[in-house]
Amino acid sequence: MTVKLYPPEARDELAERVSADYGSAPAGSFVCVDFTHPTAVNDNAEWYASTGMPFVMGTTGGDRDALTACVDAAPKAYAVIAPNMAKQIVALQAALEQMASEFPNSFEGYKLSVVESHQSAKADTSGTAKAISSSLATLSGESKRFTEPFKAISRVRDPILQRSGGGYLHQGVSPVPEKGISGHAFHTYSLTSGDGNVEFQIRHNVVGRSTYAEGTVDAAVFLAGRVAAGAETRRYTMIDVLKAGEMES
Repeated sequence: MTVKLYPPEARDELAERVSADYGSAPAGSFVCVDFTHPTAVNDNAEWYASTGMPFVMGTTGGDRDALTACVDAAPKAYAVIAPNMAKQIVALQAALEQMASEFPNSFEGYKLSVVESHQSAKADTSGTAKAISSSLATLSGESKRFTEPFKAISRVRDPILQRSGGGYLHQGVSPVPEKGISGHAFHTYSLTSGDGNVEFQIRHNVVGRSTYAEGTVDAAVFLAGRVAAGAETRRYTMIDVLKAGEMES
């Protein structure tokens, strides 16, 4: 497969190529997938929406309210937007959201702490860590104290600390194997009682990117189907993909 890179100033050329190659193809034959940089999220999304290109936004960061608003405002835009494409982690996230909704403050008096470790090139705090922390903060009654950015979240980006498990400053993160230093997502969420005698932990550690690729393919297939059907709903999340039960892998 030949891959051609298009800088931002050549996007019109890319749009013309897509139109030439897919203009007469059935709706849903073409889906954009975005894994870029937080600073590019909104500009890219506005371009996808303005050109009518359906897209899967896997990049975290940016102005998320503006991101969803640009899709809603564009009459032909379809998108799957999610901070995490790993289906199993998304399922965990959905379960915690439901738990927080049904049992708020059930961990009243517990202190929330979160450590997330990613490769050094990741510029922003994990969107998944933010989402899960929000649910856990609702359970512990700390949601008012932890507003954006979540003060409960410690970021680890130093390979030396990652190999050792975070060291003294970031206790709780698992040591990252050497093969995962350039690509990993290790998250540990802890809820500790006020007297320190009881602790609950949730941990999800991912080495490599294959699980995200699998989820992204499912999201693209899901979105293509919605575009082909002319679905009235145009903006989706990975939870919608899971609920549809259309996973390929």
